[in-house]
Amino acid sequence: MSSVAFRLETAPAAGDEQPHLPPEPRAWLPVTMLTVLLVVLAIATVLSLVNGQMIISPGEVFASIGAKLGIGTVDPAHAYSEAALWTVRFPRVALALVVGAALSVAGVLMQGVFGNPLAEPGVIGVSSGAAVGACTVIVFGLSALGSWTLVVAAFLGGLGATMLAYRTARRGGRTEVVTLVLTGVAINAVCGALIALLVFLGDTQAREEIVFWQLGSLNGARWTQVAVVAPLTVTGIVAALCLARQLDLLSLGERSARHLGVDVEHLRRIAILIVAVLTSAAVAFGGIISFVGLVIPHLVRMVLGPGHRWLIIVSAVGGSALLLIADLLARTLVTYAELPIGMLTALVGGPFFFWLIRRGSRGAGGWA
Repeated sequence: MSSVAFRLETAPAAGDEQPHLPPEPRAWLPVTMLTVLLVVLAIATVLSLVNGQMIISPGEVFASIGAKLGIGTVDPAHAYSEAALWTVRFPRVALALVVGAALSVAGVLMQGVFGNPLAEPGVIGVSSGAAVGACTVIVFGLSALGSWTLVVAAFLGGLGATMLAYRTARRGGRTEVVTLVLTGVAINAVCGALIALLVFLGDTQAREEIVFWQLGSLNGARWTQVAVVAPLTVTGIVAALCLARQLDLLSLGERSARHLGVDVEHLRRIAILIVAVLTSAAVAFGGIISFVGLVIPHLVRMVLGPGHRWLIIVSAVGGSALLLIADLLARTLVTYAELPIGMLTALVGGPFFFWLIRRGSRGAGGWA
């Protein structure tokens, strides 16, 4: 990933108020929050591994991990537990971790480059666009790129939706929040119609898979899927961290950022590309899971402030923890049944989104 151009241009005019970067939080605060989230993540991971259709004790889990590391052996009486752990639960937990981190960091980037708190891959239609690409592959049985075909199609769909939202919301060198949200509504509606058309064209098996994408689920996670999503997520998070300084400068306003040497349009294009990669990787194998990228960045920002370096790191861990807990609830709340994980995240994110709109509308001038 090439770095964003960062060069000194003209200085602010005399008399102009000098911009200031967002203050860095006290050192102990992000470390403490990250530690707490890691503890929550560890507890959620253990609970996810031991709970399900088959109850597996924590001792069996740790014994199985130890056996893989060459420490101890597994009791032959626990062969079924061993198989369930390594073929079903470990890949599912791993997929939840990377998908949650990808969606959360994508939300941080979108809010940073669009400069508003409502930008989120699901709200402005990026997830729906990626789902259209993935569903097209399913219905027409495309496999030109092997296991990467689904991800590439989702990437193209997500990138197209992102660019459409970006181009439509930009007016006179600024991004209009209302236009952005309305564009997201329109994109989601069009993508919903396209998915309905694909459902009509597909056979019974394709229809069942498309329903999975619309509701969001981590059921059927495999190591091969984790091997595709994990490198894309790690690359996207590292690239996002490389943009943290420029995003901090952009939060001062486009004019100030340009004075300080940030090529704003180049920064936006790179950030949008990273968002498309992260979102497509998550949607390709997890379906449409909305509001993770909306709720987590806001909660973290309330504690740590707007500085993007810690915001990206802590949001990645928080997104993993949220999605892992949501997945655990999805498969344990109802006996012998599994709830759509997208439904659970929407139950949390929907009221949060409503609260953000009410909060913004009470501000000076409301949403403009």
